[in-house]
Amino acid sequence: MSFFSRKIAIDLGTTYTLVHLPGKGIVINEPSVVAISKIDKKVLAVGNEAKEMLGRTPDTIVALRPLKDGVIADYKTTEAMLRYFINKALGGTRFFRPEVMIAVPAGITSTERRAVIEATLQASAKAAYIIKEPIAAAIGANIPIGSASGHMIIDIGGGTSEIAVISLGGIVANTSARIGGNKFDYAIQEYTKKKYGLAIGERTAEDIKIAIGSALPIDEPMTMNVRGRDMLTGLPRTIIVDSNDIVAAIQDELAGIIQAVKSVLQETPPELSADVIDKGMVFSGGGALLRNIDKLITQETGVQSYIADEPLLCVAKGTGIALENLESYKRSLLFSS
Repeated sequence: MSFFSRKIAIDLGTTYTLVHLPGKGIVINEPSVVAISKIDKKVLAVGNEAKEMLGRTPDTIVALRPLKDGVIADYKTTEAMLRYFINKALGGTRFFRPEVMIAVPAGITSTERRAVIEATLQASAKAAYIIKEPIAAAIGANIPIGSASGHMIIDIGGGTSEIAVISLGGIVANTSARIGGNKFDYAIQEYTKKKYGLAIGERTAEDIKIAIGSALPIDEPMTMNVRGRDMLTGLPRTIIVDSNDIVAAIQDELAGIIQAVKSVLQETPPELSADVIDKGMVFSGGGALLRNIDKLITQETGVQSYIADEPLLCVAKGTGIALENLESYKRSLLFSS
């Protein structure tokens, strides 16, 4: 590929940022975390290195996530993070500014969209294109979005769950619920406090969710030793939690996702509803990796659910495909600058 026409596709997530290069695939998959010095406001670390600092920094350093619920909460830090990922993807020195396409939540406002475009252009992009996450996820999950038929995608990310019915390359019905992996983690932290009197960190909660989490009770639950700080004595303590604890911890968040799925199904025109019942719903995003989430949604809606291949990579892959075939996907793009 010519050095003159560099193109970069970015899935700018609340929890992780993935970067896709045409012809190379996913080249970066790192946490959306930036460590900053409080003294001179300098960026000290981004991505994996910065995540290691979460909950472990001295008073002079702050490790933060610049995106909240899928949108920019801290503009300057997002710009610094984008610049870092673009430079890393292109391998340091370069003379030409790349074209960048970024996936954003479907429910984004025009102000939030403008902030993403500005931050991307400030981070050295020559042009910035925006694609809605459900469209990108559907393309990445190999759903033929251009066909005159209804396809339903449920993309559960760190900050938002994007649920949409797509037909003829556009979104017919959708909702963007601000519930995702981060809310699951927070719910697990709160549950261990209430039930076991143990304070645990954000990273520990995420580890528990990945290791033994489930959306439905399991007959033979998996268990895990969890270390934290005893709320009464303030001393370190270890407890054993099981999968069914996690089911109980995250049931309110799961109920929110079920409600969002039902609201999109209720808004879908009858012809397209029939297509969705025939084909089923497809799950993508990190939340799709939660055990039994497809079974739970099938049970609650009566519509068959399937997990996409490599659900974590769907949005980044779909954004990459759309960027490589700009002409074909022009109708699916939100805005370009």
